[in-house]
Amino acid sequence: MAKPCALWFAGIAAMALCASEAMAQAPAPVPEAMPYDIPYGAPIDLDTAQKAIQAAQAEAKKHNWKMAISVVDTHGELVAHATMDNTLYVSIGFAQAKARAAARLKRPSKVLADGINAGSPAGLSVAIIGNVAASEGAFPILVDGKVIGAIGASGGMGVQDAVVAKAGLDAVTH
Repeated sequence: MAKPCALWFAGIAAMALCASEAMAQAPAPVPEAMPYDIPYGAPIDLDTAQKAIQAAQAEAKKHNWKMAISVVDTHGELVAHATMDNTLYVSIGFAQAKARAAARLKRPSKVLADGINAGSPAGLSVAIIGNVAASEGAFPILVDGKVIGAIGASGGMGVQDAVVAKAGLDAVTH
């Protein structure tokens, strides 16, 4: 006859096995539609890019935020840039890299940052991958349902950068 202690351990082992099988999840279904399947349009022109930058600068000035603001074309290449007085020099490259990410990936740079950083606080969510930045503060510019470029801002916390870039975006899409 088995000892009570051995039966207890066997029972615990059986429960653990059943629990682990119950916790095993089926793989997530594969979606049919591709995310961010947005076509590219003709690249943004200089006048439109400058209009976006002016609106973004105006928003930054309202808050006394010092920002670097970049607008890129559909390929992520720089079309226009402005660096406000006393902006951190590192922000110049970040603004361009954020905008490049938004244009090339056809989504706000925050989406990439969230995916990489798994929801770290906005002020800490930064990753550089090649020449794109996974950090909040850039948006693709869509006209007639097509990506024509992107705008990115840098100089403050990610949420501040996003407010500035969104003002520039709204100026050319509304």
